[in-house]
Amino acid sequence: MRKLSCLLTGLMLTAVPGVCMAQMTADTRLGVGHSVTDADLRAYFSIPPSGKGLPAGSGTALQGETVFTESCAACHGEQLQGNMAPGIGADKLIGGRGSLATNNPVKTTESYWPYATTLFDYVKRAMPFNAPGSLTDDQVYSVVAYILAQGKIIKADETLDATTLPKVKMPNRDGFIADPRPELSLYR
Repeated sequence: MRKLSCLLTGLMLTAVPGVCMAQMTADTRLGVGHSVTDADLRAYFSIPPSGKGLPAGSGTALQGETVFTESCAACHGEQLQGNMAPGIGADKLIGGRGSLATNNPVKTTESYWPYATTLFDYVKRAMPFNAPGSLTDDQVYSVVAYILAQGKIIKADETLDATTLPKVKMPNRDGFIADPRPELSLYR
């Protein structure tokens, strides 16, 4: 797996085939750059459904309510109902269960997201909209716990962390069809 991540990183970030970023060092001749650390590389890879790579930390819905109010409600609404105001609007986060197969699908954490780890990853990288990546790991666990508790996916008193988050069963986890694309067999 490490060879694969090195190869992917090398291809994505350096355009020098076969070079692993983790093996690259600073250019001492020019006095620029630094050796790439595992922490540097983590910024370029998402958290898979298994939860591998989830950071330390934890959070509860109670803690998440504060984070949500301060960092999320302006766009997603105080009741997670969404805010469609031009220029600041964002989708609703709860509701919509069972709506994907209807003429009016509502994509929310309840109806669409198959894994809670994916939700964590998205919030960590992309939210809040005006300052993506600015939330601490504890804040991300907390706000995800709040969203999931408001959607009745977890109990309000549950604590989410790297162990418990991957075990959360999302309502539409089994609502997706595997995509066995033939071209995937061409990749090693």
